[in-house]
Amino acid sequence: MLRKPPWIKLRLPSSGEYSRVRAILRKYKLNTVCEDSLCPNLAECWGSGTFTLMILGRICTRACKFCAIKTGNPGGVVDRDEPRRVAEAVKELGMGYVVITSVTRDDLPDGGASIYAETIRRIKSSTPNVKVEVLIPDLNNDADALSQIVREKPDVIG
Repeated sequence: MLRKPPWIKLRLPSSGEYSRVRAILRKYKLNTVCEDSLCPNLAECWGSGTFTLMILGRICTRACKFCAIKTGNPGGVVDRDEPRRVAEAVKELGMGYVVITSVTRDDLPDGGASIYAETIRRIKSSTPNVKVEVLIPDLNNDADALSQIVREKPDVIG
């Protein structure tokens, strides 16, 4: 039988860190782009405590051909408690750097900017030394929506 090269083999999660990350994400009912985009590196990344949180739900209003995120119309539904849960998880995980992205929410007047702003505010309030990177959608080119996020002073905006 022909052996597969090592780079094509999937390593099963074996570290305690993977289990810890998974348990805390489940406890706070948080989504990651890692899971929802079906990333093949999830076990390796979570095993080293690395992941990207995905806020504003699991349904994207766009249908990019390259993306595995579910698409549809969330109908303006927003989980207003999500920013608090994100901040608590970041604190519990002892993170020094957190990356947050989201689905695109064209169904919201501000594209979700207010939830980004509240999430950043809560994280910086509960864990002041953490660096926050946000990977934001285009917000339909709404400068006021972007300003809401910028005012909260994330360390990196992409």
